[in-house]
Amino acid sequence: MLSGRSCGLTIVRPSLVAVVLLVGLCRASLGQGDAALEAPDSPAFPTSLAGGAATLFQNVRIFDGQGAVLSAPSDVLVRGNTIERIAAEPIAVDNAADVRVIAADGRVLMPGLIDAHWHAFMAATPQMVLLTGDPAYLQLLAARQAEATLLRGFTTVRDMGGPVFGLKRAIDEGVMIGPRIYPSGALVSQTSGHGDFRFLFELPRTPGGPLSHSESMGVAAIADSPDEVRLRVREQLRRGASQIKVMAGGGVSSPYNPIESIQYTEAEVRAAVEAADNWGTYVTVHAYTSRAIRQAVAVGVKCIEHGHLIDEPTAKLLADKGIWWSLQPLTYDEDVFARMSPVSQRKALEVFA
Repeated sequence: MLSGRSCGLTIVRPSLVAVVLLVGLCRASLGQGDAALEAPDSPAFPTSLAGGAATLFQNVRIFDGQGAVLSAPSDVLVRGNTIERIAAEPIAVDNAADVRVIAADGRVLMPGLIDAHWHAFMAATPQMVLLTGDPAYLQLLAARQAEATLLRGFTTVRDMGGPVFGLKRAIDEGVMIGPRIYPSGALVSQTSGHGDFRFLFELPRTPGGPLSHSESMGVAAIADSPDEVRLRVREQLRRGASQIKVMAGGGVSSPYNPIESIQYTEAEVRAAVEAADNWGTYVTVHAYTSRAIRQAVAVGVKCIEHGHLIDEPTAKLLADKGIWWSLQPLTYDEDVFARMSPVSQRKALEVFA
C-alpha cells in the first residue's frame, strides 16, 4: 500500500490488499473489440469492497506476487479491504449473508497493482489539448483514464501532478470508477522550470498578478523564492495532497529548459520540505541528473522521480540514506517520439541512451 503520511512506499503482504479479477473480464476476449476490462455491475463493483460487505471468488488460480507459479484452484473471501480467507476447498456462504459471489471458472486472481508514478490528468491526453482544452472536457478524459487504469489491474496510484482532487473524491464516493489516488496536486515549479507550461503571451509574470491558464487549472504552481514555494506547497496540502511534487531539474517534455538544468536553490527546496514535514508528509522531486538529485537530498527530500542520468556515487548516496528512487524505466516508442517537439526529441534520445 502507499502511505500518504510517510516518506515512502511499503509493500504489504497479499493477504492485506484488495484483489482484482483480471483474466477473462476483457471485452476483447468476448469478441466486443475493446481492450478495456469489463467492470461487472458498474458502479457497484468498486464500492462493494469499500465497506464491510464481502465478496467470494470461487475457483480461482492465485498469483500472489511472490512466486512464479499459480496456486491450485482456490476460493478467496474478501471482506471490506481485507482478504479474510484463502482455501483450497470451497468456502461455504450463508445465503442470507451480504456476500457477493463471483464464479471465476479457473481464471486468475491477483493482488491489485500499484503505480508509484502516474498522472491521471495527463497520462493519455496530448500536451496541446491539455493546454488549450476546456477544463470540464479534460476532467472527463481523466475520469476515463482512471477507469482504464483500474481495469488494467492498478488498484492504487501515486499521482505525481495534476488537478485530481475532484476525481479522487468521485472515486472514493463511488461516483466514478478508478483506483485509490494519492494526489500531489499542482506541480511546484520555478519560472522556466519543468512545470512552467505558460504560453509566451502569458509572460512576463507579474508578482501578485493573475494566474496563468495552467496554474488556474491546478496543473502547476509557479513559485520563486522560499516564501512563495512555501505558500504554494501549503495550498496543495490544504487541498488534500498526500505528498508534494517539486520540479528540481529539467525534463524531456518541457521545451524551455535544458535537461541538465538545476531548478530551485537549496533554500527554495528546503522551504517545500519544511512545509511538507510540518504537515506529516514528504517531498518528491523530478530530477534526472546527479547534481539535481544531490541538492534535493541535501535539504531532506525523501524520494527521487526518474534519475535516469544518475552516476554511481549518487546512486550509492540514495541507498546509504534510504531515499526512495522511483525510476520509471523508459522505452523508445516511435508513435510517442513522433508527437514530440524537435527540442524534446533531442532530450528524449539522451535519456533513452
